[in-house]
Amino acid sequence: ELISSLRSKLQSLWEERELVLSEARECAERGEELEARVRDVCKPNEFERYMMFIGDLEKVVSLLLCLSSRLARVQNAMRRIDGNTDAEEKQSLNERHKLLSRQREDAKDLKENLDRRERVVSGILAKYLTDQQLQEYRRFVQVKTSLLIEQKDLEEQIRFFEEQLENLEKSIP
Repeated sequence: ELISSLRSKLQSLWEERELVLSEARECAERGEELEARVRDVCKPNEFERYMMFIGDLEKVVSLLLCLSSRLARVQNAMRRIDGNTDAEEKQSLNERHKLLSRQREDAKDLKENLDRRERVVSGILAKYLTDQQLQEYRRFVQVKTSLLIEQKDLEEQIRFFEEQLENLEKSIP
């Protein structure tokens, strides 16, 4: 029953992932349309700023999500430490935790910098785009970020349930 339940949950997660990937493709298409509009109306250096911001948006958000995920796994491993865990493993986990915490703080600084750059890009675009087009740009940035987060969350859940299913199947003769 448990195996069946895990398989069912995985199936629904895979289906949900397909929906999110479809939304991501639609978002990418809107992004291409927006890029063409920005290229047409902005000066080359302003367009370059826009493109750098959009490229860095995905990188920084992905980096933050990845580091947060890795940090959560290390914290979970640290909670499972007991009297049988050797000192070397405890030390290794503590070092990884410190390193990932520092890296995540650095990534948060990058995100704050990215947020400042977004305000600059919005200011540039406000000179050229209508209010509705500016709202479309802001919605695009928000949706792009949300979809990245949702994709990462689904991937984590899928990985978790796949591991659970694999471990369960191995435990049953």
